[in-house]
Parts: sequence; structure tokens; C-alpha cells
Amino acid sequence: MKNILINAIALFTLLLMVNCSKDDYSFGELAAPSNLQVEYEIIGKTVATPDGDGTGKVKFTIKADNAVSYKFVFSDGTSENAPGGVYEKRFTKTGVNSYTVVVVASGKAGLTSNTTVDVKVLSTFSDDEAVTLLSGGTSKKWYFSASEVGHLGVGPNNSNADQNYYGFYYQAVAFEKAGAASTSCLYDNVLTFSEVGGQLKFNLDNGGTTFFNKAFLSVAGGSGSDDSCLNYATTGIKSVSLSPSESFVTKNPNAATQTRGTLMTISDGGFMGYYIGQSTYEILALTENRMVVRAVQGNDSGLVWYHTFTTTKPVQAAPDADYTNLVFSDEFNTDGAPDVSKWSYDLGAGGWGNDEKQTYTNAADNIIVAGGSLKITAKKVGTGYTSSRLTSQDKYEFKYGKIEVRAKLPSGGGTWPAIWMLGADIDTNAWPACGEIDIMEYKGNEPYSVYGTFHYPGRSGGNADGNKVPISNASTEFHVYKAIWSATSIKILVDETVVHSIVNNNTIPFNKDFFLLFNVAMGGTFGGAIDPAFTQSSMEIDYVRIYQ
Repeated sequence: MKNILINAIALFTLLLMVNCSKDDYSFGELAAPSNLQVEYEIIGKTVATPDGDGTGKVKFTIKADNAVSYKFVFSDGTSENAPGGVYEKRFTKTGVNSYTVVVVASGKAGLTSNTTVDVKVLSTFSDDEAVTLLSGGTSKKWYFSASEVGHLGVGPNNSNADQNYYGFYYQAVAFEKAGAASTSCLYDNVLTFSEVGGQLKFNLDNGGTTFFNKAFLSVAGGSGSDDSCLNYATTGIKSVSLSPSESFVTKNPNAATQTRGTLMTISDGGFMGYYIGQSTYEILALTENRMVVRAVQGNDSGLVWYHTFTTTKPVQAAPDADYTNLVFSDEFNTDGAPDVSKWSYDLGAGGWGNDEKQTYTNAADNIIVAGGSLKITAKKVGTGYTSSRLTSQDKYEFKYGKIEVRAKLPSGGGTWPAIWMLGADIDTNAWPACGEIDIMEYKGNEPYSVYGTFHYPGRSGGNADGNKVPISNASTEFHVYKAIWSATSIKILVDETVVHSIVNNNTIPFNKDFFLLFNVAMGGTFGGAIDPAFTQSSMEIDYVRIYQ
């Protein structure tokens, strides 16, 4: 028995030695990368242009023994992983500037070696059109566009192209900050851009009171857990420098429509009305009378804030009319075809200029009332698609009121359901002059957002006046899509969340009769690529109700 025990222990010890030997062999000798070498090429460097061609671009190449990856850390606070050791950086500060770049080589088990390299490069950047639009050539005043949803918003600063160019986390509703004294100072801001001797200047007149992000209350001697208006004067004319942006938005597939790509930096700690510890703003959109900017929160590089400005100070309209008198409804409680006294069909293919892939029919396979709901079904048929488009044109048309539609939306890449309205004079007053109100649009390719949009002359197609808000379970649960429409304002909501709102007046075509439309399109300019596996999916409408 004793011999057996001794032999067992010896065998166990031998196995341990073998396993340890194998582990040591597979892991190898641990050593930090060595012989770290950095080369760089200043793009456009010649004898005549020793600091480059003005793009500010420098191409770095790193090599090291025993390295498995590389990283650059730049003096502007950015960093970049470069597994292959090659990276091209664009330095954006205008003029000839020197930068210290830290280069890190990583080896096995996280062991690193690093070195630094100094580069000097020229960046020449100008955006003369932006200067003119901001200043009007002389001087121009700007105000927070308080009547717009999202005039103040916040979202993530990341590479997700579906989230990083608008207030994905939060969007202020119209005049949201006008109520309490602790926040109402935001709308008192007057931002003046002027052009003096070819130099863009900036002045913020806030009446001595500044709206502070809660993380920066201490700057003005305040404290607390909420954003607040605090006594904090901003005086003096400040200079504005422009430079190219390298934000996440500029790398999005649709960057050309999402950002102007120009950064503006306000000197001496200047800021655009809302104090977030930041003086540099990326211009996303800029016209003669509207501006949208994006700025990283000063103490949290993972958050970005969005501000929308206008050159006409918004005036808060009277409260929405209380529409309680039910004047039109369809509860869809009778099985069969939709009620012919209320509805007719638009038939045909092509999507009326939207490059849609479906053909609209009135077949029961595509549209039917069953089980208490109207079901509009988009189907794949052979190599094409069929669906349906229902309209109240010539059956029921109206001006002003509250429109409520309770609906569950289809699913699948390429589906494009819509609940919308068109001006009743469309046959004699072509789109967009007739006006269009999109109470709900949704993309199966973007199942976490719902859109609300207005189309009218000057703001139609890709330049439409709209917005989107996050939504969950849109294709598995019913939501109420709503519009509240008066002579002074139009507000689009999903459940009780405002999607978008505009001030209504006689300069836009929303003071006349409109009619309703429901449809499910496939693909097209908005719906996008259709999932090859798509077979069919339905929009279900529980009811439509109109109050006046």
C-alpha cells in the first residue's frame, strides 16, 4: 500500500512538471517591446513648403521588436490605436505649430515601451462662407431657437453613426426652459457674431445671468444637483478661430449631410450661452437664419451637447387649444375592406418620386380590417413587393384639431410605414407648396427612432423641417401617434413625448384643409436597403380619432 501511494505521488508530481513546462513554453519569455522606432512624413513637405501643404496631415510609422500593437497619444487630448503601426493624423490648429506625440508599443502580457516625437506642421484652414453666414458680413444677432424641439440636447460622443450627431439621450421640448426661474435665463441670451477687419468676433450678452450645467455650478459659486441660472456676467468682445473638425461625426457614412466639418473656438473662455466648460463648437448646420452646433462637455469627453440658434427671437405662443370635440373617427371594428365612406386608395408603383420598390394595391392580402384593427401589409411577391396606401382625400378633409392614431408598426429592414397628411389642394397646388405633415415615419432599418416632419417650400425632401426621438417596442407594442394643430403652432408627439413642433403662421401652408394617409412603403430614399430575407410585415392601426 505504501509503495502504491509513493508511486501515485511521484506520477502526480511528474504531470505537474510536464504541464508547467508546457505553459512556460507556450507563453514564452516576457519582455517589453524594444528597438522602438518612429518615422513621420509631413504631407506636402517640399523645400518651398517645409511644414507641409497646409492640410496639417502627418503620416506616422512605428516599428518595434516584440510589439503586438501600437497607440498614439496626441497633445490635443485625442488618442488612436494603430495595430499595424501606421496612422495619418490631421492637426487642426491653424498656423505653424509644434506638437509632442507619445508613441506606445505594447507587447505580450500588456508590457509596454514608449517614446515621444516632436513634429511641426502647417494647417491653413478657412471657411469664408461660415464667417459671412454667422456675421452677415458685418454683425448679426443669434438666439436659442426655443420653439424647436432639440434646441438643447445631449447625446453620446462615440463612433455610433446612428447616435452621435443629434441629442440621442435628451432633446428639450419647445420652450422647456421658460418656466422656472432657475432655468429661464437661457432664452435671454443674445449671441452676436461680427466681422471686423476680416476677423470673426463674438459677444455674449446674457444680462449678467448664465445657465450652468450642474457639473460646473461651482464656477459661479453655486452648488446642487440640477442645472441652474446663476449670477455670472460675460463681457468683452472675443475672437473666433475656425479649424477643421475631426469628430466622430466627420467619420460617419452620411457625414456630408450631418456636419459642416468646421470647428469654431471662442477665445478667453467664451461660450455660447449654456455653460458646459467648453469653448470649441463644431458647426453641424448653418444657413442665413439657423445654426446647429455640437460641443463636447468639458469634464466628460463621452458626452456632447447640441444647441440650435435662430436669427429671429422666438416668441412663446399661447397654450394649445383644448380640442375635445370628436368630429371624425374609425375604430376599425367591422371586418372586411375599409369603410368606403371614409377611405379610398392610391394605387400604383414607384412611390411618387421616392424610388420606392412596392406596388400599391387594394387587395385583401395588402389591406384589410380584421380583429379590431386595420392591417396594411407589405409583402414580397416574386422579385417585387406589394403594399397599400389608404387616404381620406375627397372623403374627409379638415383644418386644425388633434389627430390621434394608435398603431403598431411593421418590422424588417427596408420597411417604411407612415401616418401623414397632405394639403387638400394638392391637385392644383403641387407638392411641396401644398404642405405635408408627417405625424409618424419609421425605418425598419432604424428600429429605435420615430420621426416627425414638416414639408413646405424651402424645407422639403432632404431639407425638411423635422426631428426624431428614441422609441422602443414600436413593432411589438401599440403607441399613440399624435398631432396638435392650430393657427399658431403644430406639435407632433408619440404617446406624450414631443417629437417636433413649429410655429404656424401665414408664411407656411398649414392654414387650410388637409387629408389623412396611411401606408407602408418598401425601400426608397428613406426606407433604405431591403433585407433580402424579408417576406411580409404589417402596420396595425387600432383607431384614428380627430378632435376639434
